Amino acid sequence: MTKQELVENIKRKQSFLCVGLDVDLDKIPKFLFDFEDPIFEFNKRIIDATKDLAVAYKPNIAFYECHGSKGWDALKKTVDYIPSDCFTIADAKRGDIGNTSHYYAKTFFEYLNFDSVTVAPYMGIDSVTPFLEYENKWVILLALTSNKGALDFQFSTDLNGEKLFEKVLRKSAKWGDASKLMYVVGATRGETIGEVRAKSPSHFFLVPGVGAQGGSLADVAAYGWNDDCGLLVNSSRGIIFAGNGEDFGEKARVEAKKLQTEMAIILEEKGFL
Repeated sequence: MTKQELVENIKRKQSFLCVGLDVDLDKIPKFLFDFEDPIFEFNKRIIDATKDLAVAYKPNIAFYECHGSKGWDALKKTVDYIPSDCFTIADAKRGDIGNTSHYYAKTFFEYLNFDSVTVAPYMGIDSVTPFLEYENKWVILLALTSNKGALDFQFSTDLNGEKLFEKVLRKSAKWGDASKLMYVVGATRGETIGEVRAKSPSHFFLVPGVGAQGGSLADVAAYGWNDDCGLLVNSSRGIIFAGNGEDFGEKARVEAKKLQTEMAIILEEKGFL
């Protein structure tokens, strides 16, 4: 998917919502275990209930690969089922030496046909460029995450006073432009989103942490907005586990609709629609 297609979908759906498909078998409704593939059946119903409200879906790969071949099969079926007008994100956090990254890219962009994959920048340019070589595919680089452990390294400064996440932004901007490079920027650090936006004015941000993790959608929009909207805001648990009965899809839709409605107001206020 191109950047222009993504922007057009945001306008058409009046939404910049990403739904995280983090399927925990301990939390899904028990009746789904009567189906041959409970993971896919769960995802299928979530997608059916939210596909007109969401512009992106983000399966976290750990929730699939832990089940071996059955998990990978469920992931493949899920990605194939997601409508073509929705941006797909492999939340895999890969990043290794160039030859290994080449095969990671092949897995997620060719076999699974995701639009994008999250990549860790720690090993530098040669671990990222294999992902950037694919046309109309995206790298979503970890820049500033929403977990508590982000404080361990991401805010550390060098002798010039530059924070590690700032160095990631500065260096990676030379690897790929805003047409195929996004950044993960956590929603739980409101004003810091503004710091990232100041250094990356044109890039899209994938923003986790809204919903169950306590991030504010209003703060994200206030600090992270750009002329293209520039935001994909993810909610996982707050949507997909809103219900645990046979009506879990309808309950998920209710929570997704709340976010989409708030997003539509923001988009209108920003003059984006």
